[in-house]
Amino acid sequence: MGTTNLSFGQAGHEHPDGPVARAFAERIRALEAVTLSAAATPSYPANRQRSEPDCGLRTPFQRDRDRIVHSKSFRRLMHKTQVFVAPEGDHYRTRLTHTLEVTGVSRTVARALRLNEDLVEAIGLGHDLGHPPFGHLGEDVLDRCLTERFGLAFRHHEHSLRVVDHLERDGQGLNLCEPVRDGILNHSGRAPQPATLEGKIVRLLDRVAYINHDIDDALRAGVIAESDLPAGAIATLGDTGPHRIDTLIHDLVERSEVAGDIVQGEAAAAAMDELRTFMFEHVYLGPEARREHAKIETVIRTLFDYYCEHPEAMPGSGGDIARRVTDYIAGMTDRYCIRMFEALSVPVAFAP
Repeated sequence: MGTTNLSFGQAGHEHPDGPVARAFAERIRALEAVTLSAAATPSYPANRQRSEPDCGLRTPFQRDRDRIVHSKSFRRLMHKTQVFVAPEGDHYRTRLTHTLEVTGVSRTVARALRLNEDLVEAIGLGHDLGHPPFGHLGEDVLDRCLTERFGLAFRHHEHSLRVVDHLERDGQGLNLCEPVRDGILNHSGRAPQPATLEGKIVRLLDRVAYINHDIDDALRAGVIAESDLPAGAIATLGDTGPHRIDTLIHDLVERSEVAGDIVQGEAAAAAMDELRTFMFEHVYLGPEARREHAKIETVIRTLFDYYCEHPEAMPGSGGDIARRVTDYIAGMTDRYCIRMFEALSVPVAFAP
């Protein structure tokens, strides 16, 4: 059986319009008029940076989803750290499983609020494409390297947009719709609020997901114990990860339905913030993380300084050196980053 290219219907490779394809957009518009909330983002028209014909079998947001899923940067997420660097167990989250969990719970909320699930899915799948190796520790080191040497900053949400706009498809980018690009750029708490309710869902559910699954991983790793978790937050939200996520999602849907915006109740928001503060103190910036931080800093700084001095060692040529080095290192998986560090730092044994 031959290999099938699943990212069908890309610009310049449109299938001939048949009767089903010609009627598709019209049918989706009619369906969304009666099934989606008036506050939802409609699937049409597609607002892209470069105009292109619509696909006759998928909405523009479905098409964006497929472009993201079939991208190289999406595949690399399976070998990028969520919290624990190169964990030995099979059950710890990676950046890819985190992305899938965020997308799943975000779609649940979008459906409950009658918002555009396809848009939420595309944003959710693309939101962390720009994360560097080694999670937030790696992001912090890369940011400081850029600041110290070039007076620049690194933010993974900004780099995620750069990935989809400029780095994928050998520099052509994915040409995603504006609401997807906006949701990716503004999913972080450091960024302004997204322009759509769908983007706001992903922004909030990203936090809901990572706090609760990071607790699960930290418990599995023995970094914290159940008894360490703040009692007040657990009493409010629940004593297991699934229970807490269920509580937070129900609260979010009920409050948002009334408010006409994506909001949490005060008690739920306060409890979630308490858990987040606990995780930063005891896990993200705790003793275990600090021990790894020194190693990660050595790896990334060594590569950063080397490629700044030896740009010929990177793929491609020309262009701004700060941008080239950042793009190259941020795109690495954990294991590739370690392999490149070892190639520079570990002597090769002499042949006998």
